Amino acid sequence: MRKEGMLMWDETIFRNPELFELDYLPDRFPHRDTQLDSIRYAIKPALRNTKPLNCLLYGPPGTGKTSASMKIFQELEDFSDKIVTVKINCQIDSTRFAVMARLYQKILGVTPPGSGISFNRIFEKVITKLVETDRTLIAVLDDINYLFYEGNANEVMYSLLRAHEQYPGSRIGVIAIVNDPTVIYGFDPRVASVFLPEEIEFKPYDLYEIDDILSDRIDMGFYPNVVSEDVKQEIVRFVAETGDLRSGIDLLKRSGMNAEKRASTKISSEDVKNAYEASRSNHFARLVKNMNENEQIILKAVHERSEISSGELYEIFNSLTNIGYTRFYEIVNKMVAAGYINAEFTGKGQKGRTRIFKPAFKTDDIKFFK
Repeated sequence: MRKEGMLMWDETIFRNPELFELDYLPDRFPHRDTQLDSIRYAIKPALRNTKPLNCLLYGPPGTGKTSASMKIFQELEDFSDKIVTVKINCQIDSTRFAVMARLYQKILGVTPPGSGISFNRIFEKVITKLVETDRTLIAVLDDINYLFYEGNANEVMYSLLRAHEQYPGSRIGVIAIVNDPTVIYGFDPRVASVFLPEEIEFKPYDLYEIDDILSDRIDMGFYPNVVSEDVKQEIVRFVAETGDLRSGIDLLKRSGMNAEKRASTKISSEDVKNAYEASRSNHFARLVKNMNENEQIILKAVHERSEISSGELYEIFNSLTNIGYTRFYEIVNKMVAAGYINAEFTGKGQKGRTRIFKPAFKTDDIKFFK
């Protein structure tokens, strides 16, 4: 006989567990109507067999950039067979050949040979097939900054965006996704002159929006009465600290698993707190991973010293990068504004404006450096 409030071994509190997977694409995609409309506007020419506008989707992690592009792809695939959509994760496919291999696989339906065939040959086959079938390619380059790290960004973008010069009739649009929009300053002039993207910002969700989105997941993903209003608000507050909605989805899943581990039919505050520690670690690991090398150097220096003056921080940064003070100043200000590090004025120095930088997170959270 089942004890009140306890689960039997074959019972679960999850009605639809797939809703708590990070790659789940919900039918309802609230609070991003402006961004979705901007993407639709940019790619609308493709529906008339003309070249779409390029896009740059930017904003902090977990603000819906990738999901928004996938939502638009879903709409396009239902509406037209004359558009080919491909999403490429540049963290995984960070070379020119790897990017083109993904396009080859989608457009030709087979995987290209791993050796014995040049990039130019694969590229030719991809573009020729597009022209022959009179289709438009829209490629999402997710985390395009990783192409810069490998030195391949300009070559990839040049090949895609100037293909029509060598292959008349080819139509290609690129949706680049990145956290920091200044990445576009890394393109050389031959790419910058043809990229000219529609810049679409994804700001962090506010408390109301986080509450609304997580309420949907709770209502559809759990059975009734599993999550109380108090527990939900606790989760909302945790998510607001990071600004990363993915951490909230992960937190709901882990909290539910903790409740099931106790054989409970309800998620408790303690379940959430225990889950938060694991979820927070994942969030900070993603945050650091998404930083560029210069930002990581600054973050590491601040955490190693716990407290460091602007002058000392610049000396460390300059010795490792040979980058001048103006660019250093821009990077540091951006990191302070994003909440990655804290800054205080000491009252010392010229006009009392010397800054001291301190960690914004517990050092234990930055496991990337260990």
